[in-house]
Amino acid sequence: MKKVLGLLLVGSIAVVFALSLSGCGSKEEVMEDITIEPEPVEVIEETVAGDIPLDPVPEETIYIDILSKVFADINFEFDQYRVLDHDVPTLEGVAAWLRENPEVRVLVEGHCDERGTNEYNMALGEQRALAARRYLVNLGIDSGRLTTISYGEERPVSFGSTEDAWSENRRAHFAVSM
Repeated sequence: MKKVLGLLLVGSIAVVFALSLSGCGSKEEVMEDITIEPEPVEVIEETVAGDIPLDPVPEETIYIDILSKVFADINFEFDQYRVLDHDVPTLEGVAAWLRENPEVRVLVEGHCDERGTNEYNMALGEQRALAARRYLVNLGIDSGRLTTISYGEERPVSFGSTEDAWSENRRAHFAVSM
């Protein structure tokens, strides 16, 4: 019985080997038919850096860049939601831009650092968003154009457990919709 199983095993291996060799011939034929033609290379004349024409920057890129500067985040102290004096110019710039663009609506997002419970940080984030919203309303922006949401500690802008990371995450962020 062992001899029969051994012969079957050897025979099976021989059949598999023979089949694998028969497949190799067709691969060689296919490989012989493939030729790769090099593509022509365009020769560029030397130019002085000032002579190189620049592609225009898409208008949308400029607009987004301006918006990111106007709608910069404002930050808060630990466990606080009072607007800081150094963030007043940012909020005044936001209000001025919104007055010039009355069709724009803004979502004010409140964020916290990782310290504190989730419930506490959600409440504190809401207070931060509301503080920024109140400031903009006091500058003359229609409250109907401003919506608030709190993300608590769930969407950090800076990862890490350092004071620098925590201070960056204690913020109000502005999301613009048109």
